[in-house]
Amino acid sequence: MKRRTFIAGSVAVLAAGCQSVPAVSGDRRLLYVGEPGIRNDTSYGGVGVLVFDRDNGYEFVKRIPTWKTPFLQEPENVKGIAASAATGRLYVSTIKRMGCLDLLTEEMIWSREYDGGCDRMAISPDSKTLYVPAFEGPHWNVVDAASGDVLAKITQNSRSHNTVYSLDGAHVYLEGLASPMLVVVDAQTRTVAKSIGPFSNFVRPFTVNGRQTICFVNVDDLLGFEVGDLVTGKVLHRVEVAGFQKGEVKRHGCPSHGIGLTPDETQLWVSDGHNSRIHIFDATVMPPKQMASVVVRDQPGWVSFSFDGRFAYTSTGEVFDTRTKQRVAALRDEQGRNVGSEKLLEVDCVGGRVVRTGNQFGLGMKQE
Repeated sequence: MKRRTFIAGSVAVLAAGCQSVPAVSGDRRLLYVGEPGIRNDTSYGGVGVLVFDRDNGYEFVKRIPTWKTPFLQEPENVKGIAASAATGRLYVSTIKRMGCLDLLTEEMIWSREYDGGCDRMAISPDSKTLYVPAFEGPHWNVVDAASGDVLAKITQNSRSHNTVYSLDGAHVYLEGLASPMLVVVDAQTRTVAKSIGPFSNFVRPFTVNGRQTICFVNVDDLLGFEVGDLVTGKVLHRVEVAGFQKGEVKRHGCPSHGIGLTPDETQLWVSDGHNSRIHIFDATVMPPKQMASVVVRDQPGWVSFSFDGRFAYTSTGEVFDTRTKQRVAALRDEQGRNVGSEKLLEVDCVGGRVVRTGNQFGLGMKQE
């Protein structure tokens, strides 16, 4: 197994992982943010994995250096982030490679380049397997999370992009930039079990409920989302955001890029790039009913939530209270720059041990 260490940049590592900053009873509740997490634009927080203290107003804690950028070369876009409490590992993918680091020591355990590069991956609930899309390529690599070795390849020729693992580990959901279908893979056999759609246009970001009965998907040219039935494979509803017009967007090329369910599945948050807003829908009714909007400080491209669903994290680096819809924090790095990223997750530590890790997606968590 190839072994490397992180190469430190201009910012020193303050200390080791969850043990780095003392807290009451030695517990830490942190937010890990991959950078550059909006294309390769370093103005949103530079390069590395930035760590913030969720119990102290999301104050900046430290920067974990990642791959060193060769002289005169552009930094690599961070495309995905995943973590495991069981193994205490953090995975970061870029357009060229994926690395695995120890959350406590911050040592790079392995770093691998894959055929076609990498996009937004997902890790299995048992922490053993990663489904890693090539960077807008023809296939997904099924990767051993311990070693980085490729176990299998699933080819869809759909410009592979976003990936979601089901909560029970039985299925993996695959989305390609050039397909109106959401593909469902049997995680045990690593074969396609079914396809959902076709939706009205190419599928972009999506989310699923905990029972795996419903999916909510962004599609090209729609300010809003569509709803698919994961059991029958049919498209059920098309929901357009009311009161706002589509317009030019800086990134992603579609009006709504970013959609997430609160863990309790009562709210659906939908990005609106042109209007720099997140629109919030009541997800307890079908189709979901528009009920509020929040203004964000830049064009949003992603949204996810805290473990308990109390807070929404937008790719603009802002934290919102999901009950009051008020902004409660805005991320800034050690230089005082506004931080933004579409790749972040929560990590909880107790006594210097990782006990819980979140994910980069806003997934429903109700399984009954």
